[in-house]
Amino acid sequence: MDRHNASSFHLRLIDTMAAKKKSEDTPAGEVKGETLTPDICVIGAGSGGLVVAAAAASFGVDVVLIEKGKMGGDCLNYGCVPSKAIIAAAKHAHAARTAPDFGVMLGAPKVNFRKVHDHIHDVIASIAPMDSVERFESLGVNVIKGHGEFIDKKTVKVGRTLIKARRFVVATGSSPFVPPIPGIETVEHFTNETLFYRTKAPGNMIIIGGGPIGMEMAQAHARLGANVTVVEGEKALGKDDPECAALVLEKLRGEGIEILEGTKVTRVEKGKAAKGAKSAKIKVSVESAEGSDFIEGDTLLVATGRVANVAGVGLDEAKIKHTRRGITVNKRMRTSNKRVYAVGDVAGSLQFTHMAGYHAGLVIRNILFRLRAKENTHIIPWATYTQPELAHIGHTEASAREAKVKGIAVLRWPYAENDRAQAERKTTGLIKIVVSKGGKIEGATIAGEGAGEMINLWALAVTKEMKVNDIAAYVPPYPTMSEIGKRAATTYLAPQAKRPIVRKVLALLRSFG
Repeated sequence: MDRHNASSFHLRLIDTMAAKKKSEDTPAGEVKGETLTPDICVIGAGSGGLVVAAAAASFGVDVVLIEKGKMGGDCLNYGCVPSKAIIAAAKHAHAARTAPDFGVMLGAPKVNFRKVHDHIHDVIASIAPMDSVERFESLGVNVIKGHGEFIDKKTVKVGRTLIKARRFVVATGSSPFVPPIPGIETVEHFTNETLFYRTKAPGNMIIIGGGPIGMEMAQAHARLGANVTVVEGEKALGKDDPECAALVLEKLRGEGIEILEGTKVTRVEKGKAAKGAKSAKIKVSVESAEGSDFIEGDTLLVATGRVANVAGVGLDEAKIKHTRRGITVNKRMRTSNKRVYAVGDVAGSLQFTHMAGYHAGLVIRNILFRLRAKENTHIIPWATYTQPELAHIGHTEASAREAKVKGIAVLRWPYAENDRAQAERKTTGLIKIVVSKGGKIEGATIAGEGAGEMINLWALAVTKEMKVNDIAAYVPPYPTMSEIGKRAATTYLAPQAKRPIVRKVLALLRSFG
């Protein structure tokens, strides 16, 4: 055997031995891959996961980010971004209809729904690079596309790759909840994950669910030409201040939207299509205190809430406690497995994109700086982007009384007494501010134009535990709708002017000339 043949023989022998050892070490049908040992491993590239990954990488920390679907998660692809894009299109259609009120004659708008679809997806495409694999890799994040799941308390598996990180963050989000309504599986129905791919306008649209998503989509599609009926089992916009919610609902009803409250959907089935129609009708049977009835339409949207994505993550293998509502976490977002944290919708708290970002900040402070930062849902605002908008922070009057807050007072001011609102014909709405003893601001609710922007000031006030005097002391530019907040705040001081002791002091001061 010459040297060349001997070398070849030894190489083949080494390969054979290596293959034999690999077959002994690796279960049948599985090819052993690499093992990574980053400092942090994040499962899910939605809002919360992206913030954790980007923040950790900015501090030079070794991060692996796992995503099986689209980067950006629900918010970018199916939720906040496309919904606000279609709402923007609908506002333009509504502006054309109401232009004559301002002396501008445009005529009835003609809606090209395919172009509305294109507008929605152009907006998504414009934002997508900020959440892309390429951008996060440029930040120093190791992005792995695939399904990640725990195989034990210390290990996550993605395909053939094993990840043994110092800390893990589960950010798998949530999915639309479709209730088990009899017959629902027999008809085409949409959720927020499929609604924004439509290129044809709905004629008669039925929406099951009168929460924020249901009401936003009801108004948007009605303004784009659909006949819309909303079916809600309890109260529409039931999580908000009843008085403020009622103002919004009255406005929506005024635009032709039928809102059935206290009405239960009992069955869904295919109805008879009208002669010449391209699609079959959908028949929705309902039941209320008035009795049984049915509604027919050609488009069905299910907007009955969301369910946390806890399946398929290997939570049981990792000894992570969870329920149908989500992963069980403490105030520091830590799970029952001390190596693992959870953020966003999957953590079972308020389901908002900004809540996921807030969670991410808490986790970064806990994991990297060991600051023991804790969740405080009292400082989390929310907004429903109907028109008028509905926004809230902190306590309502009812929740403040339930929490036995001392010295509760409710300050209020209407949009109708605001000059800018009058100029723009946006006079529907009001602000309600809940204060406690000493004038501390406990919460605020705003129903009206621009409420989602105006709530920012009040979120700051609640977070920093400011008092009414702090708001009364600042000077807003004139004319702005934000002035309603200051006007409401000054009503807290008005009774002081009528106190006898105050008037006596003023009289004494005047006596000095």
